[in-house]
Amino acid sequence: MANIFCHVELASDHPKQAKKFYSKLFDWQFQDMPMGGEVYYGFNTADKAVGGGMYQKKDPKQPTGWLTYVLVDSVARSLTKAQKLGGAVCVPKTPIPGMGFFAVLKDPTGGVIGIFEATAPKKPAKAPAKRPAKKPAKKPVKKAK
Repeated sequence: MANIFCHVELASDHPKQAKKFYSKLFDWQFQDMPMGGEVYYGFNTADKAVGGGMYQKKDPKQPTGWLTYVLVDSVARSLTKAQKLGGAVCVPKTPIPGMGFFAVLKDPTGGVIGIFEATAPKKPAKAPAKRPAKKPAKKPVKKAK
């Protein structure tokens, strides 16, 4: 699988102000998503190929800035591989209910990047296949004498 950029996020001390700025600058439409006492301001770009969001920084030491996410087949395997290559885990594999998993890692040069694993949408249970109705048995034909 070619790994593509799939999501971007802005960590900010003032996400409401950032939302106002970017909605006017790029005409992004936001969906406010309450998440445990916080609000995640999600958005899609014009062609919906890449989505993103903005949120209140969790730690004052966290820099204000954009983080890009790359789509991977497995967050766990990608983190293991990154560590073997000299990278470090900043945020471990974390579930996003109904969507998948994410993690954040740091490469050996100090660059930080997010990774995302999408979970397959659950398929509705299939109804049992209907069997065709049995054809009535043919009555034996009486032979003429």
